[in-house]
Amino acid sequence: MSSFFTTENAIFQGLHFITVKSNALKKRADLTVYTPSKAEGVLPIVILLHGVYGSHWAWAVKGKVHETAQKLIDAGQIKPMILVMPSDGLYGDGSGYVPHKTADYERWIVEDVLQVVKEQFPQATDESPVFITGLSMGGFGAMRLGAKYPNLFRAFSGLSSITHFEQLGEFVEDFDQLQNDALEQDGVWEYLLQNKDCLPPFRFDCGSEDILIEHNRELHKNLTANNIPHTYQEFSGGHSWEYWEEHIADTLLFFNQYV
Repeated sequence: MSSFFTTENAIFQGLHFITVKSNALKKRADLTVYTPSKAEGVLPIVILLHGVYGSHWAWAVKGKVHETAQKLIDAGQIKPMILVMPSDGLYGDGSGYVPHKTADYERWIVEDVLQVVKEQFPQATDESPVFITGLSMGGFGAMRLGAKYPNLFRAFSGLSSITHFEQLGEFVEDFDQLQNDALEQDGVWEYLLQNKDCLPPFRFDCGSEDILIEHNRELHKNLTANNIPHTYQEFSGGHSWEYWEEHIADTLLFFNQYV
């Protein structure tokens, strides 16, 4: 029996579009899932978080991540992986993937999303290694959750990541309301430092012309100064889908090392 009151699943061009009544959010929520063709057995799960103003369709429709993954699989560069692309819960311009007063946007990702996928897809089981990544606000969510729940994720990464909650103010229209509603307003660094002795492997990258480049450089500097193992890369590019579409491959190749 499902753990959820309602679940709807439609398939279009190999992508599964799922709507579920989330226990954490107390309302309906959406996710897009891609299962690689001809893959058998238990598969790794890769969660991809979108940015401000986005939704569950963004990584597939704008980032073409499923096409990138399938090409890498077909070329033998990565093992087959299930790609899971949830919405952030559709709070305002962006939830930040943190707990709020009326809904838990963090628990939606770390509990509900995984449960939905395991119920809907037989190749996703408790034995599936779980990875998480994201872009911009989604990079903040992925890096923060990866560091906060080191025993849940096999590895994590972020692209063009917001590194502290307050940086969301550069992207959302009503940041005062978000600050009022969010119960946790910390940064990525706090959890990386707190769990430094048990962190899974992680990487992050940023475009050299990105508005968040200095924040990412500062995080890299702090990690290095505290001898916390990590991979940090800079590439040419800005805060754009052209950058994310190109460089999500770096994250998938990184995750493949830990399958």
